[in-house]
Amino acid sequence: MNNYENWQELYPRPMLKRQSFLNLNGEWKLNTTPIFIPFPPQSSLSQYHQEVQEHLTYIKEFQLPEHFSSQNDHILLHFGAVDQIADVYLNNQYLGNHTGGYLPFSFDITNFLQDDMNTIRVEVVDTLSHTYPYGKQRKKRGGMWYTPVSGIWQTVWIEAIPQQAIHNIKITPSLSSIHIDIDSDASQFYISIPLENKIFQQTYTSKEIDIDLSHETESLHLWTPDNPYLYTIIIKTDTDCIESYFALRTIEIKNRKIYLNHSPIFLHGVLDQGYFNDGIFLPEKPQEFIADILKMKELGFNIIRKHIKIEPEIFYYACDKYGMLVMQDMVNNGNYNWFLDTALPNKGILYRPDKFPGQKERKQIFEKHMLETLNHLYNHPCIISYTIFNEGWGQFDADKMYKICKAYDSTRFYDATSGWFHQKESDVDSLHIYFRTKELSTKMNKPLFLSECGGYTRPIQNHLFKEDAHYGYGQTDSEEALTDCIIKLYEDMVLTSIPNGLCGCIYTQLSDVEDEINGLYTYDRQICKVNKKRMMNISQKIFECFQKNL
Repeated sequence: MNNYENWQELYPRPMLKRQSFLNLNGEWKLNTTPIFIPFPPQSSLSQYHQEVQEHLTYIKEFQLPEHFSSQNDHILLHFGAVDQIADVYLNNQYLGNHTGGYLPFSFDITNFLQDDMNTIRVEVVDTLSHTYPYGKQRKKRGGMWYTPVSGIWQTVWIEAIPQQAIHNIKITPSLSSIHIDIDSDASQFYISIPLENKIFQQTYTSKEIDIDLSHETESLHLWTPDNPYLYTIIIKTDTDCIESYFALRTIEIKNRKIYLNHSPIFLHGVLDQGYFNDGIFLPEKPQEFIADILKMKELGFNIIRKHIKIEPEIFYYACDKYGMLVMQDMVNNGNYNWFLDTALPNKGILYRPDKFPGQKERKQIFEKHMLETLNHLYNHPCIISYTIFNEGWGQFDADKMYKICKAYDSTRFYDATSGWFHQKESDVDSLHIYFRTKELSTKMNKPLFLSECGGYTRPIQNHLFKEDAHYGYGQTDSEEALTDCIIKLYEDMVLTSIPNGLCGCIYTQLSDVEDEINGLYTYDRQICKVNKKRMMNISQKIFECFQKNL
């Protein structure tokens, strides 16, 4: 099996599924040389062995199945993500432009299709401009900066939609009901929800719909990491039908605690960069997303902080399905300064201007991307929180960005300034603590959240990106030594701080990434570097300590 075939049959948008689906992954041409999509050209899985240029021209020929055009009125061409600036053509006709690199986009190609063979051309420019979101990418990779990714790096696919199609849905849950906003030209909607002993069915003539499930079934299932119960929902118009899902769950902050479904919860988490040794931004198989989630649950974690990268939607579906909470970072743009953004803060010097003139375009792009991220991921119950700015990277007007996010989506909590350079507005008092373990406390009337810590290294020979890789925050040389360091961190800094209001802790990190060898797993995910039983035991101690201090 070719590597891309692992991505061939998987429907890329689980929140809005239709029967029509034509996957265009597989062999394309990049600058006249074969490449295998969806993998980026810098990855070994793409089988692209040329130097990656700043200007990339992708070509793909395809023929549309007959049933697409005979039964539907509109044909859409979807891109999961293209980094950074993409101009798209079909049969030499210009479809449009997209900028960014981390979010999906689509074009209506109905009027540009030919009866026989069709040719897609995607012209990409990727200079790794810091005007646009770029995350942890750097041309001269090394240390905490990684190999850049260019061009197409997610699934490309086609679907057919009818007139009066359902373009999007927005589902807001409570513990017993859901509110649905439907984006559609239709005037009537038929909704069905399979329940345990019956099927809820109702017809609505409004695009804003409230459904109280407490009157429809004797037992309601709330979504939690231990019981990630998902309800299927089918929405039809006279011409269209989509399948989606939702969960009954709430997240809120009160009394200096984080509440899931009205119950206080300790967020015991791990930082996840979302990098893979063979596909960089993608694993070889989508199932590896599930494997990562289950590996972290096996160590006792209940939340992943998805660090400065937005994943394919199937990752969030896997978290929804298998019960992993997610704290999603916004992807930074703007310049980074090691002295101001890292060195001084780690010495306790935490002042940096938050308001400064200029860079109007860059700020507008960040705000636009931030809101598009909230919209794109809104329906996923696993996502309970967002990080807006991390350690000052590209930070500006943090209080304003917090208020914009909160106005758009008040159903999650926000870490506006993760680590340092705090302003007035944020739902948590967020700290990054490396190189030391100490009891923590806060004078703020909000939960104390240790949003990064740990990062101890352990090299595993024959599983390193580079044989001399060494980057991390404290050296160990065995499973026992690494596990000892982590448990000491939890005992000295987490357990002692829970009585002072600590409600969450994020350990750095899930796996090694290139030069960084501070993962709980090796970069290839083949070796767990810590003792699983001891990690689970300390996790139980943390949860028990939290319950005793409520």
